[in-house]
Amino acid sequence: MPDHDSSRPTLADVAARAGVSASTASLAFSGSGPVADATKERVLAAARELHYAGPDPRARSLRRGRSGIIGVVIEERVREAFRDPIQIATMDGLSQEIGRIDAALLILAAAAPAPQLAGVKAMPPQPAPPVTVEDAPIDAAVLMGCSPRLADSISALRDRGIPVVAIEGLPAEGILIIEQDNHDATVRGARHLQELGHERVAIITLPLDAAHHRGLIPDDLIAISSSATALQRLEGARAVFPDAPAYAAAGSYVDEGLRVAREILSVAADERPTAIIAQSDLLAAGVIRAAEELGIRVPDELSVIGFDGVRVDGLGPYVLTTLEQPAYEKGRAAGRAIVRMLEGRETETVSFTSVLRVGNTTAARA
Repeated sequence: MPDHDSSRPTLADVAARAGVSASTASLAFSGSGPVADATKERVLAAARELHYAGPDPRARSLRRGRSGIIGVVIEERVREAFRDPIQIATMDGLSQEIGRIDAALLILAAAAPAPQLAGVKAMPPQPAPPVTVEDAPIDAAVLMGCSPRLADSISALRDRGIPVVAIEGLPAEGILIIEQDNHDATVRGARHLQELGHERVAIITLPLDAAHHRGLIPDDLIAISSSATALQRLEGARAVFPDAPAYAAAGSYVDEGLRVAREILSVAADERPTAIIAQSDLLAAGVIRAAEELGIRVPDELSVIGFDGVRVDGLGPYVLTTLEQPAYEKGRAAGRAIVRMLEGRETETVSFTSVLRVGNTTAARA
């Protein structure tokens, strides 16, 4: 047995058991040098006998001066973030790229408490997470641009001198942005409705602030928002329909679209909109369900357009008209940028374009 006090066997213990030097044992594990097959098998057999799983990753991190952890900053709780297929696809692409440098993802909550607005319903405050952007042991960070706390997260990470990439977001010094054409794409979707003859149009947005205020959007809510995605899509819709009323959802969920659409559509037929622009496909699916509840036919009496291009279970027989975005590729672009930053190489902004896919949820105004 090893002659040291620790219960964890070391590489030196394995080398002694195998009758080789510590450097030879290390090469046998890493595969980075010439070691005879018989010697390598003897080292691995000794490791199995001692229940040695390999070099301590903490020691490896100290040697290379990095933790091997990339922070992904979101605002939602983890269970809520993983209800969003766009978040999942983006993180899938990100993990694909950072896996090439043997790094792992750590999901972090965005910084700073949420301000409250008088007279506007907000979601209950969330408990403080145990690890935050201020103290997490990370080498770099990726900010999901839909987070309304983006500015606070940038400030905290900049103070720590940590490289940062934002997947969508407002421009900030020293931050690389992976861009999505949210404004121009929404303009294309809105013009599609305009060409179909629609004039009374309403908008349902993603959360505009950290408190996730829900309902008709007042000017002061827009003024405090740092949610680049929601703001850009709102501006794109109003570039075509400047007087369109906008309602904030508390999240990108079907039940949120249902809840907000009930409020919008529960008015006289000659007052309700003939089309709704939803800032995500999940919200758009909720709009369609609300219309069905109220006996409003889609698309004959109400056209609905979404954003994302994701599959929404249970939406049939509808094929949603939507702006399809390349979420997986955005994640990969962010991952490649992180790798280049950690290697000390130059990086540059990458821009992505959405494509209008016309389904059967939009039609000419009756």
